[in-house]
Amino acid sequence: MAKTKFDVEVLTPEGELFHDEVEMLSTRTAVGSIGVLANHTPLLAMLDPTELRLYRSESDIVRFAQGEGYLQVADGRALVLVEEAHEPGELSASDLQERLRQAEQALSEAEENTEAARTALRDKRRWETFLRIAEGGGAH
Repeated sequence: MAKTKFDVEVLTPEGELFHDEVEMLSTRTAVGSIGVLANHTPLLAMLDPTELRLYRSESDIVRFAQGEGYLQVADGRALVLVEEAHEPGELSASDLQERLRQAEQALSEAEENTEAARTALRDKRRWETFLRIAEGGGAH
């Protein structure tokens, strides 16, 4: 039985990354993983880094390494606004390992409860997640 499709748009500061109809959207909010189907209750949520999965069908899944951002579900559509999103094949594990090392160093050098510490921790979490995705582990 075919599932009802709904419109999903994924936007980054560089522009539109994805715009199509899907059966389900899977991502991670600040309070945990979420799956969105057609006719979902209106929602506004903060997003954490994860593997964003957009199910055109059970066998046709579009995946992105998703950075921080927001998810809005309203009027039968979903809008994903993220700082960055990359196809897993575009990620370089060695580059991400270096970025993670730099974030860990910045975190160790930052004073507790400062903006520098919060930024370094956020970067560390993002690069850890992207590295898992780059290495084929996903993030859910």
